[in-house]
Amino acid sequence: MEEIKKVTKYYLLTPGPTPIPPEVALKEALPIIHHRTNEFAVIYRNVVEGLKDVFRTKNEVYILAASGTGAMETAVVNLLSHGDEIIVASCGNFGDRWLKIAQGYGLKFISICVEWGKVVKPSEIEKALKNNPNVKAVYTTFTETSTGVVNDIKTIGEIVSKTDAILVVDAISGLVGQEFKTDEWKVDVVVSGSQKGFMLAPGLAFITLNDKAWELVKTSKLPKFYFDIKKYKKSYITNETPFTPPVTLVVALEESIKFINKRGLENIWNDCKLLAKAARAGMTALDLKLFGEVPCEVVTSASVPIEIGGKIVKMLREKYGVSIAGGQGDLKGKIIRFAHMGYIGKADLLIGLACLEMVLVELGIKIEKGKAVAAAEEVLLKTE
Repeated sequence: MEEIKKVTKYYLLTPGPTPIPPEVALKEALPIIHHRTNEFAVIYRNVVEGLKDVFRTKNEVYILAASGTGAMETAVVNLLSHGDEIIVASCGNFGDRWLKIAQGYGLKFISICVEWGKVVKPSEIEKALKNNPNVKAVYTTFTETSTGVVNDIKTIGEIVSKTDAILVVDAISGLVGQEFKTDEWKVDVVVSGSQKGFMLAPGLAFITLNDKAWELVKTSKLPKFYFDIKKYKKSYITNETPFTPPVTLVVALEESIKFINKRGLENIWNDCKLLAKAARAGMTALDLKLFGEVPCEVVTSASVPIEIGGKIVKMLREKYGVSIAGGQGDLKGKIIRFAHMGYIGKADLLIGLACLEMVLVELGIKIEKGKAVAAAEEVLLKTE
């Protein structure tokens, strides 16, 4: 007789991919439609108009068949030419990705790199712009999920807007989950992706550019073909994409945007803020030191003993079916990261904290069982 294997229920608390609502996932199971039809054009128009509201912009938002990094590369190759100077303000792994893309295209860059866990100081960007008046663009990150911090994009936007340079922001993880206002904050280019706050599978990337950024597009001479934003602008007029899109993902994105609109974007921001507060309370109750100078509201990171850091993540996933993230780069094994964005809710967070407690006990850490959950519950109950 064949042995019956134990079935484990899985909980996804990683900062991407995030859980997908059933009604969104079911859209991907529908029969596929052709992308050069009126049927798809209607869906596409609904999606791009919905994206404008999420981005809080009046400008067009273009959809790319790529991960968020594809949108990042698009934001480099379409704005710059060989010999151009840029500023890259980085405070973590994803901020460093701007540097790597710039290096790949042989661009000159002024690097403002702060210690991981710290945030970029707007005054440093202001100083760099004054000392380097030929800079064409400033590249930085909104919520840096590798460390769990958030940069002051509103202030940075005000500073950059007073110069000839443009501000380009990676909002791949922070968009939807944390307050972000593209136009009001004077951000010239914003990129994002489908697998985080949008509650969708990986595979779609988004980018929006304002008039100031389009002036740079006109003179850009870096090589490009698939990511040539002019092609996307031309196709946008006819409710199409220049190349074959992931049709099922776009169809599912329409449902995701409906989901966001039903909840209300401001309500989602408040929900993530509440979950972040509860997560911090739970971590602190376990005597885990929060990691990050200015914590963001889409992921909470905390320092853990390096000898058990990797084991925590592995045991949570394999024994309890709870997936969280560990540290990256030099932080590998030193921190753990709990996400609370998208379709992640209060119960998911409480389950994650309860299982974290059990794993810590099994790893020999002396804690008071139930303390993290109780601390998180206190936060959640006070806001009902």
